[in-house]
Amino acid sequence: MNTPSLPLQGQCRCGAVQIRVTAAPLMTAVCHCTGCQAMSSSAFSLTAMVPNNGFEVTAGEPVVGGMHDPAARHMGCAHCLSWMFTRIEGAPFVNVRPTMFADVSWFSPFLETMTREQLGWVTTPAVRSFEGFPRMDELPELLSAYADAVGGASPA
Repeated sequence: MNTPSLPLQGQCRCGAVQIRVTAAPLMTAVCHCTGCQAMSSSAFSLTAMVPNNGFEVTAGEPVVGGMHDPAARHMGCAHCLSWMFTRIEGAPFVNVRPTMFADVSWFSPFLETMTREQLGWVTTPAVRSFEGFPRMDELPELLSAYADAVGGASPA
């Protein structure tokens, strides 16, 4: 596993909404839930958990998409409808879709979630796997293990 060269610049498919990441991801993941399958039109969604203070929208105005749930706001471009990132209420991070960045060579999922909804033919290189979502009390150990895997300092 690698860490990206910062800063990362990204954009939606049409370029109307642009983002910038200035802090290394806290963790990377794959989500196999049927909601992510529907929103991504794929077998799963990819996530880089970026600290809130290391993420910014630099151009355009993202709009809420997906379920329009105030606890998990899925944000994207109003024009091309690309799903770009998700803000979870109370979380110290933003879940950014890494495929928005020009360089994704650094990305590899550390964990996978919602494997009970995983399509039968899907495999990933994820190191940790969960049938649902990890419990909140498991998060510090997971963050530490990810930091060890990428050779960085633990965020805790």
